[in-house]
This record gives sequence, structure tokens and C-alpha cells, in this order.
Amino acid sequence: MKHLVVLTGAGMSAESGIKTFRDADGLWEGHDVMEVASPQGFAANPELVLDFYNQRRRQLFEVQPNSAHTDLAHLETDYKVTIITQNVDDLHERAGSSNVLHLHGELLKVRSTQNENDIQTWEHDLVLGDLCKNGYQLRPHIVWFGEAVPMIEKAVDICETADILVIIGTSMQVYPAASLMHYVPENTATYFIDPKPAIESKPNLTVIAKPATEGLKDLQAFLKENH
Repeated sequence: MKHLVVLTGAGMSAESGIKTFRDADGLWEGHDVMEVASPQGFAANPELVLDFYNQRRRQLFEVQPNSAHTDLAHLETDYKVTIITQNVDDLHERAGSSNVLHLHGELLKVRSTQNENDIQTWEHDLVLGDLCKNGYQLRPHIVWFGEAVPMIEKAVDICETADILVIIGTSMQVYPAASLMHYVPENTATYFIDPKPAIESKPNLTVIAKPATEGLKDLQAFLKENH
């Protein structure tokens, strides 16, 4: 089975109704991203940050995977599919994808402020006073601006084994995630799905300038024809 590696970003979930902050001058739900997505913001106003992610978590239970999510899951019938996502939602998993790596953390998990490896599932509001087993405040299990991306090395290893690369709904502007496409083997067939594609042309690159739900239909046709 060929290994299909898929990189997904905010555009993947936008059609499910999850808002992206990069569409609005760096404001995310009316907040400067550094207020709600940085260690400094958390130190300055932890209640604001916890409330912000509580709202995001609640919103997650109100939305459903879109057809792009389910189409990706169905590709597992014919390919070994690994999804590397910048998204913190669980829509890939809910749609049925079995191999998903979250680069930037997960909304439905929290971790200890003392030990970043002390992670637990969390599906309700998180407030000041919610502590890990060692008595330290819990925080969202989200990679904030200025923090290391612990899963990046594993993601690089996955990309190095790709037979086909698919990039969906990401501006390829956020590093280190944006660098991943450079780790696939030379001459790997690459498909880029985005309504406003910003990517340099290169050999073996097919650009599908459509939203994720429409672009996945085209991708399926390309894969049947060429692979």
C-alpha cells in the first residue's frame, strides 16, 4: 500500500464552522492571539486564557466533521494514510481517520503546568483550581506561540516515508509545520488544496484551488487516475 501523508490546517475545519484566527488580522474571536495563545498571556491573565479555550472546547461539541474529513478517512481503504494536522479539534478522528498526529496539541486534552508529559483527556470547562495529581494547575494541551513543537520530529520521520503528499487548507506560513513538505522524498507527487493557494510551483505539484470539501473530490479523481 502506498503511504499517503496529509498535512492539514485551519481550512480543513473551516467548513465545519470552526473559525480561523488568521483570517482576521491576527485577532482570534476578538482577542490578540498573544493574549490567549502564549505562555506570557497565560501568566498575565490565566482566567482569560482558560475561558477562551473553554469556549473553543464547547464550540467543538456543536460542530461535525465535514465531507472532506470523511473523504480522507475513506482513503484508508486504498492507502496507508497518516494525517499530520495543525488543528486542535478532533474532527479527523470523529470522521474515522485512524492515524492522526496533532502538531499543535488537542482541545480535548489538558496537561500539568509542572510536567508537560502529564496529559489527560478533558471534555468540560477547565478553571483555576483544577490541579494535576501533584497539585499543579492544569492548562490547555495546546502548543502556544513561543513554545517548542514536541511532535515535529515524529512528523518529519513520517514525511520522509511519503509516497504521496497532500496539503489541505494551510497557508504554509506557520513554522516549523510549514517546513514539513521539504522532508518528503524528491519527486514525491504533491497535491495542494486551498481556495487561495500560496505555494511555489515545482515538479510533481498539482494545485487544486478549491475549499477542502470540493478539493477532496478532485483529489480522489486524480489519485484514481495517476496512482
